[in-house]
Order: sequence, then C-alpha cells, then structure tokens
Amino acid sequence: MYFHAAGIETAPWIPPLVAFGISFFTSMGGVSGAFLLLPFQMSFLGYTNPSVSATNQLYNIIAIPSGVYRYCREGRMVWPLTWAVILGTLPGVFLGALARVIYLPNPLHFKLFVALVLFYIGMRMARDIIRARSAGEDKTSSEERFQELIRRHRRCNANKAEAETLPAVKVTRFDLKRIEYYFYNERHEIPTGGILTLSFVVGIIGGAYGIGGGSIIAPFFVSFFHLPVYTVAGAALMGTFVTSIAGVGFFHALAPFFPDMSVAPDWPLGILFGIGGMGGMYAGAWFQKFVPAKAIKTMLAAVLLFTAAKYMAAVWGW
Repeated sequence: MYFHAAGIETAPWIPPLVAFGISFFTSMGGVSGAFLLLPFQMSFLGYTNPSVSATNQLYNIIAIPSGVYRYCREGRMVWPLTWAVILGTLPGVFLGALARVIYLPNPLHFKLFVALVLFYIGMRMARDIIRARSAGEDKTSSEERFQELIRRHRRCNANKAEAETLPAVKVTRFDLKRIEYYFYNERHEIPTGGILTLSFVVGIIGGAYGIGGGSIIAPFFVSFFHLPVYTVAGAALMGTFVTSIAGVGFFHALAPFFPDMSVAPDWPLGILFGIGGMGGMYAGAWFQKFVPAKAIKTMLAAVLLFTAAKYMAAVWGW
C-alpha cells in the first residue's frame, strides 16, 4: 500500500501491529508510544518528511481515548493535573510545530534534537531508580500499598470471594498555587505554577517531536515531582490527546505556506497506526495495575536511553 503524503510503501497490517505492541507497554507509564513510532517511521519505513510529526499526533488522537477511558473507570485520573498540563503545553505545541518546519526540516538535525531530549529524560529516570535501590525502597509508599491491594484483589477473585474496591484518587486542593491529592492515604502536593512552566517547555519539545507534549511530561512527574506512576499516566495521556488535536490543526494551517514540503499528516497511515494504538492503549491501561511501579519506571528509562543512543548513532554515522 502506497502512502502519498509520506512517500512510502508498506503492507497495511504493519502499522497497526507495531502500534499495538508499542502502545501496550508505553501506556502503562502515561506515554502514548508516539515517541517510539517516530523512529520506526523514520528508520524502518523511511518516512522523514516534516509531516511525520503531524502523523504521529494523528495517531495520538485516535489511540489515546481508549486508555484514558480505562484510567477514568478505575478512578486514577487526577483531573487538576490534567488541566494544568493542557494549559501549559498548548502554547508550547504551537511554537514547537513552527520550529519543526522552519528550523528542523533536516532529518539529521531533527534526530540530534530528539536524541538530546530523550537522553536527558532517560538519564534522570535511571539515576532516580538507582538511588532508590541503593537507599532501600519505602515499602509503605502508596505505590506499594496499591500493589498489595491488587494482589489481594486477584486472590479474592480467584477464590470467588468479595473483592476490595480499588482505591480512587481524592483531590483536596486545586488553585493557582498548589495541586493536592491523596492516593491510598498518601498525600501528594505540587506547585501549580511549576507544572504550568514545565508543561510549556515540554510542549515546545513535544510539538516539534510530534507527540503532543504530554507524553514527555510523564517521566518528569515521576522523576522531578515524585508522583506515583499509577496516578500520572491518565493525566499525561489526556494532555497528549488535547495538545495533539491542536498540533494536527496547526500543521494543517501551516501546509499552504510550505507548498514544496510535506507538512500535513498522512491520514491513511495515521489512522492505521491509531487503530492499533487504540487496542494497545486500552489493554495497557487495564494491565498497568498488575505491574510493579519499579518495573514501569525501569522500562521507561530503558526505552528512552535506547532510542536516544540509536539517534546519536545515526547522526554520527556509526
């Protein structure tokens, strides 16, 4: 099947299959998987036009709602955090999309930019994981208590006994100064201004990278603000969904001003990716509660560092 905007040819079953596999694992950490679909499209499919960023955001729009629905159903959506991410990243996404077309049309320059971003985030997460292991993990944290409840929940279901209700997030404060919520009796407080500022910067990066902005911020929530990974995934995905809508619209608006360049998304390719991602997102969001938080964080760090190393190797011709 030939995709005109992308200028590539591939079997129609490959995009949804790859998207399902990637999104199943990454959605557990609040990442849509678009940051891994980008190197797949560029390196394996040969899709290096600037429109690859818009196609990635189209994938987000189609795939993410199923995962967000699952997190909402299980009571693990921190809505104030979601609104702060959206308000912060939206302006940044527009600036990032503009920078992608004007300053980063060269594939090698773009790969270097992406590698530096991913390497920083991955190193930060890896450092935090190593420090936690060296210091000894706090077994009474909300993440550990949540995992223990899940284990009891599974045992009760296996014995056909009455299962305990899974804990829901309880928001106690949301204003211009702070966001405060409780998860399994553990209090988490973060500055609203800090979230907005960080989201704006991440939005610029995400807009250029084609992932909406919200996906990059999930590792920041875990590493910088020390929030439970079980409560940030839904907020990060929802932020990515909303900002991806803005990103796709903005790329379409830019397209007439760059007639000699492929800027708008490849709709057939993006839809195929989105269909696979829709199934993977829902399955990953459901399965997340059965996976230890440490495993999710380690997976995110490993994927980020591997992708950064791959891009650096391509830039330097290794």
